[in-house]
Amino acid sequence: MHQSGEVFSESLSRVTSMSVLPRPQLLQSLAGASALAPAGRLFGPSTVEAAAREKLKLFRYRDVKLSGGPLKAQFDRIHAWYLTVSEDGLLKEFRMRAGLPAPGEYPGGWYDRDGFAPGHCFGQLISALARFSEATGDAATRAKTQRFVDGFAALPDGYCYPSPKASTNFPAYTYDKFLIGLLDAYQFAGVSSAIQVLDRATRGAVRYMPPRALDRQFEASATGPDDESYTLGENCFYAYEVTGEPQYLDMAKRYLLDQTYFEPLSRGENVLPHRYSHGNALSSAARAYLDLGEVKYLRTIQNAWDMLVTTQQFASGGWGPNEAFVQPGKGKLGESLSSTHAHFEAPCGSYAHLKLSRYLLRFTGEARYGDGLERVLYNTILGAKDPSAEGHFFYYSDYHSSTRKSYFPDRWPCCAGTLPQVVPDYVISAYFRGPDGLYVNLYTPSEVSWSIENQPVKLIPTTSYPESESSEFTVEVPAPTEFTPGWLQSSAQISVNQKSIGVPAEARSFAAIRRSWRNHDSVQITLPFSFRTEAIDEQHSNKVALMRGPLMLVALDPQISVPPISREPAPALNPFRLRHRPLRFRARQKAFAWRRSTPSATRATPRTSIRPERLFEQPLERSIPWHLPLVSSVWGLWASLWPSTWPRPGIRSPCSIARPPKPTP
Repeated sequence: MHQSGEVFSESLSRVTSMSVLPRPQLLQSLAGASALAPAGRLFGPSTVEAAAREKLKLFRYRDVKLSGGPLKAQFDRIHAWYLTVSEDGLLKEFRMRAGLPAPGEYPGGWYDRDGFAPGHCFGQLISALARFSEATGDAATRAKTQRFVDGFAALPDGYCYPSPKASTNFPAYTYDKFLIGLLDAYQFAGVSSAIQVLDRATRGAVRYMPPRALDRQFEASATGPDDESYTLGENCFYAYEVTGEPQYLDMAKRYLLDQTYFEPLSRGENVLPHRYSHGNALSSAARAYLDLGEVKYLRTIQNAWDMLVTTQQFASGGWGPNEAFVQPGKGKLGESLSSTHAHFEAPCGSYAHLKLSRYLLRFTGEARYGDGLERVLYNTILGAKDPSAEGHFFYYSDYHSSTRKSYFPDRWPCCAGTLPQVVPDYVISAYFRGPDGLYVNLYTPSEVSWSIENQPVKLIPTTSYPESESSEFTVEVPAPTEFTPGWLQSSAQISVNQKSIGVPAEARSFAAIRRSWRNHDSVQITLPFSFRTEAIDEQHSNKVALMRGPLMLVALDPQISVPPISREPAPALNPFRLRHRPLRFRARQKAFAWRRSTPSATRATPRTSIRPERLFEQPLERSIPWHLPLVSSVWGLWASLWPSTWPRPGIRSPCSIARPPKPTP
């Protein structure tokens, strides 16, 4: 369970100095400000200070439009589902506590009055609708955001929780969700009353929350041992930026987990704890660097990222089996493949990972953080099972053998709140702005609009990436910049108007194209894909994932022998003779040294392509390390990245194959 928000870094002029205004004038001025600039920083660090700490800046949700492909398909489905979810059920307890008519049924599961975390994701739903509202310009979505804020505002003054259990067991966690929801409603849906509601909610919440961040590893609250006060800092900084109220800056500082977490990480000490939500707390360190300018917080998130990638990460980019970090260097990640079905908390983990990636991209401009964002997006959240009509949600990515994509047993768990937040964030993850031009981070059918010296410009990609290696961008921009993913094993090929150009386009870099652009100029880019393997950890080097570009592939066949050539490192699979159609791969029989009767072809597909009802298996090393135990009721290797186009027969196996150990000298 975890969640925090990320505000845009585009600095706007201050409306007035809010810290010296009495509260009624403060709220009145904020209400007017929301109509002027619903998606920018209003207060907090000065323009000069913020600019010095950001090499790249985010676009607004409304600046980027998805136009096709798998990201757009999921974006539309999730938007539609939450737009139709029952308001009566979600608002029922709030209305009852306000003495208002409360029709409808409780949603069930965690959300109910006596559920595990009553009303826990209500603020997240406001946040998600606000983001969808600005991203789509949809009036119905904005109206629903307004109704949710109005429904929450009906609570009696001085108490913002839906039930006593919420204020006892999860006071900080629940308030954190209200905080991000109301701030996003104000910023992205133009709900001016949200700031007044936030003021009341804060005054009602502080009496129930701990006075500072409690690291539940060492000093968990007696009444709420699962509460996550250490994630509050990010959204308190956000509230200070929007309102200018000193109390939020004070709260943000008090809820930073410095002593036991951020300071050791800043020194390079791997103290990633055995609590999954600490991954999300890293965004509080990122926001502290942005707003306070203390370099130790930048070192904290840079070091933590490196530790995540080198000691915690599956080939999918996910991390945190059983919602915990593993002890580095002990083979625990490899052991988890067979010891648990809870490998990555996909919606919550993806939300935290994408936020951290964007912060690091903004602060450093380094392309490797875009690589990490892309890997997690395509291999985890994009393949999440859509919510059911009954309120069941996809929770864990399961890399165990013989399993299916399935729902969490309880209705309305924490991922019910982060799923609709991370999906609209696709648009702000695709492009960034720098002082020298535009940075393309995701290749997806879309368009991005902005202005240069008051002249409107637009970039329109045409692509079926990652199904295809090639993309084309129609540009109307002085200095576009292309992104070269770090997983390339050779340089990208870049042309302008079908003529090759000699610009550096190496792996783990941004390739810059500087020229005088004319209307309808186009850029063609080809990213040479190849097959490679990635071991789960050093202690299980013979358990590997088969990768193609950013995609983690799934093998579908029964046991086959791995040829002797695969005793070598990752490029060993390159000699396999693979016949390729879009995301359909077939390794012909003569490419293998068969050790038993097998079908004539081996099949593999991106894990995100698997339909929920299809059975798949994690191929692991078993008693015969030279064999690949992949069992399927359907022979062959075929796939489509769009889950809705998949046929329904059974399937087996998600991400790794067994590679024989290197021979002893």
